[in-house]
Amino acid sequence: MMSALYEEYIKAIFYDVDDTLSNGDEDEVVRVPYPRRGEGQMFAVADKMLGGGRVKTICEDGETRMGRIPGKLKKRMWIREGDLLIVNPWDFQDEKCDVEYRYTRTQIKYLKRNNDIPKSIDIF
Repeated sequence: MMSALYEEYIKAIFYDVDDTLSNGDEDEVVRVPYPRRGEGQMFAVADKMLGGGRVKTICEDGETRMGRIPGKLKKRMWIREGDLLIVNPWDFQDEKCDVEYRYTRTQIKYLKRNNDIPKSIDIF
């Protein structure tokens, strides 16, 4: 009872949404934030969850710091052990830092492919 044009329209909307990305012909666009080096930010890996919005991190400069997860990041994006992070070390206490961002697996693959992850924390 449906016309062929209407049937093609429904098929295009509901079935072929990700056709260009799934067949591998097109490159997937990935937006990845980088640490702002001028502000002191750097890459880090979450080593151990301490509870209470705190995480033990291993930073790219070789230091182990206690990171504080801010409330807006805690609610929006959960952090687990082994995640790649952007941290901002404190000026007045070098053994502490603020967690600014957590990378997803797709973003980590992109960074690894472009050799942007420092060798000191490259566990991916």
